[in-house]
Amino acid sequence: MNRSTLAIFVFALATATSPVLRAQTVTWRIDPSHSSAQFSVRHMMISTVRGQFGGVKGTVVHDPKNPAASTVEATIDVTTVNTGQTKRDNDLKSPEFFDMKRYPEMKFKSTSVETAGPGKMKVTGDLTINATTRPVVLDVDGPTPAIRDPQGREKVGINATTKISRKEFGILYNPVMESGGVTVSDEVSIVLEIELFRN
Repeated sequence: MNRSTLAIFVFALATATSPVLRAQTVTWRIDPSHSSAQFSVRHMMISTVRGQFGGVKGTVVHDPKNPAASTVEATIDVTTVNTGQTKRDNDLKSPEFFDMKRYPEMKFKSTSVETAGPGKMKVTGDLTINATTRPVVLDVDGPTPAIRDPQGREKVGINATTKISRKEFGILYNPVMESGGVTVSDEVSIVLEIELFRN
C-alpha cells in the first residue's frame, strides 16, 4: 500500500468513526401511546364536530443541519376513530366514510421538507385515505428541545396542522338539508400531536 492509498484509507476510517464527521441525521420513532391525529369538521353549518385517531405509528429521519434531507413516514389506525359518540364512530368506519374493513390504515409519506422560520417547517407529502392518494402540506412547529423520559429514552415533540377536502379522497357523503346547505362540510381541519423517541 503506497503512502497516498494509506492516507485515503486513514481518512475514510476517521470519517466513519468520528462523531464530528459522521452524518448528523437522527432517526426518531413515533410513540403511539402519546400521539394522536385530531380532526374537526363543520356540521350543518352551525357547529363543529371533533374527533381523533390513536394508533399513530411511523418514523422521522431528521437532519437539523440540513432539514431538506429529513423524511417522514407514518400510518394512522382508522379503527381507533373516536368522536365521543359510538353511533357516529360506527358510521365513520362504514363504507360511506373510511371503509375500515377494506382500508384499515391511512398513510403519509413525505416528498419534501423545508424550513419555514425559527422552529417551523413545511412538510409536503402524499396522504392516502381509502386507497386515494393526494398531496398535502403540513405546517409543523418543532421539534422541541430533546428531553429524557423516566425510562431514559431521548424524546422530542412536534405539532402539525393542515386542511384537506374529504371529497378529494373519495368521501362523498353529502346529504342536503331542506335549507339547501349540506350536513357535513367538505373541508376537514387536522391537528397532529406527535411525541417521538430516538431510535
